[in-house]
Amino acid sequence: MAETRDFNKEILDNEGREYFYGFDFDVMHPFMIRSFEPFFRKGSLLELGSFKGDFTKRLLPYSGDITCVEASDAAIGEARKKLGGKVKFVNSEFAKAALPARYDNIVLTHVLEHLDDPVAALKRVNDEWLAADGRLFLVCPNANAPSRQIAVKMGLISHNSAVTPAEAGHGHRRTYTLDTLERDAAAAGLKVSHRSGIFFKALANFQWDKLLKTDIISKEYLEGCYKLGQEYPDLCSSIFLMCEKGK
Repeated sequence: MAETRDFNKEILDNEGREYFYGFDFDVMHPFMIRSFEPFFRKGSLLELGSFKGDFTKRLLPYSGDITCVEASDAAIGEARKKLGGKVKFVNSEFAKAALPARYDNIVLTHVLEHLDDPVAALKRVNDEWLAADGRLFLVCPNANAPSRQIAVKMGLISHNSAVTPAEAGHGHRRTYTLDTLERDAAAAGLKVSHRSGIFFKALANFQWDKLLKTDIISKEYLEGCYKLGQEYPDLCSSIFLMCEKGK
C-alpha cells in the first residue's frame, strides 16, 4: 500500500535540517537563473514544485505566462501572498495534475529527489507537458558535492548518495549524481542537450549561512565558485540538465 504523504509537514524545518537556507535563496537561486538564461525559450513557463514562490519570483522577467504546480497547499498560500495574480497555481501532485496546455519552458529545481516515481513524472513532462521545441530545466542536489564527501569522511553520513533521516523527513527519496540523473531523464524519453553543475561547494549549507553574514565571503569569491563549477560539475552543490523533447 502506498504511503500517504503530508506535504505540508515535509516543508517544515526539522531537528537535523532546515528546508531552505539563506544560501539557497541568496546564492543558489541567482546562479541557477544565470545558468538557465542562455537556454530560455520565449513563451509560457511551467514550474513544477514552486514551494513558497521565492524562485518563481525570479522567473517573472522571463515569461508573462507562468503556471506553478505545488503539492503543498500551505506553500501555495504563502506564494500567493508574494506573487498575487501574476502566476497561475495548481495544487496537485504531479502524478494527478491535469494541465491545459504544453509549455515552452518547464522548470524543475530541487524537486525530483522528492518524488516517489521520478521517471513517471519526467515522462509526463516529455509526453504531455513540453512543447515540441520546449526545454526542461532540471536541477537536483549533487551527491558528490565536496561538502557531502567531507561529511562521509567525518562519519556523518554513510556514503555520498545516502538519504539522511533529516532529508527523509523533508521527503527526499534519493540523492542524485550526474549519471543517475541523466539515466532517469533518458528513461523518461527526454533528450539531454546540456549538462553542467551550479556552484562549487565544499561547505555545508548551515556553514555557508554563517559565513554569508560576515565579510569573509566576497562577491568575487562567489563568482569564482560559480565559474569553477562550470569546469568541475561533479563537484558542485547542484547538477543541471537542460533537456528537450525526445521521440
